[in-house]
Amino acid sequence: MTAEPTAPPAHWPTGAHILWRYRANGAAHPHICRPVTVVRDTPELLAVWMAPGTVCVKPELADGTPVHSEPLATRYTKPRRHALGRWTGMGVLKLARPGMPWSVWLFWGRGWRFKNFYVNLEEPLLRWPGGVDSEDHFLDIEVYPDRRWAWRDEDEFAEAQRAGLMDEDQAGRVREAGARAVAAIRAWGPPFADGWERWRPDPAWPVPELPDDWDRPPFNTCPHRPPGAP
Repeated sequence: MTAEPTAPPAHWPTGAHILWRYRANGAAHPHICRPVTVVRDTPELLAVWMAPGTVCVKPELADGTPVHSEPLATRYTKPRRHALGRWTGMGVLKLARPGMPWSVWLFWGRGWRFKNFYVNLEEPLLRWPGGVDSEDHFLDIEVYPDRRWAWRDEDEFAEAQRAGLMDEDQAGRVREAGARAVAAIRAWGPPFADGWERWRPDPAWPVPELPDDWDRPPFNTCPHRPPGAP
């Protein structure tokens, strides 16, 4: 990989490969990393494509148990490690507006049958030369083509608070962000009404590779570290 500048570019060109990462909650290091291709990067929107077969970094329990196979009561307290895995099924289009505490993901089934939008509540993206960083906030919203919507992962959101990964103040901010997201869904403005479900990736795009230094800085701060977190 070529040397990178010390500051992120104003905008990445279409087709550029960057990393979309999440730091571990209550920590200052990444535990999720997904190589993606830039679809559009403007002052109003960053759109990226995660292609099928992409090798990603994900957390698993230290004994190799997949995180979501572990009972909720111990899911966030047992030791973890990094694991590599390929993204299966169709790819995912991710849309994020600067400064917004969520991103919107689009999912398709076989034959490009559009399935749903997914609002992932998270820290506003932090840009750096190699990509963008965030922290997942557990609570999500699934949005269907007929404009129906439903909360997702409310149990994980509650358990994360009990486990000390999110304090009361941060949980309140997440609930407020969720309410704002619901208002945006009900208004059916951007990006839901922008026709992204009809978008298709350039078939000439190669699948981005996961670099060896996927965990390099700027993961050096944790803006919402709960009291007593490591």
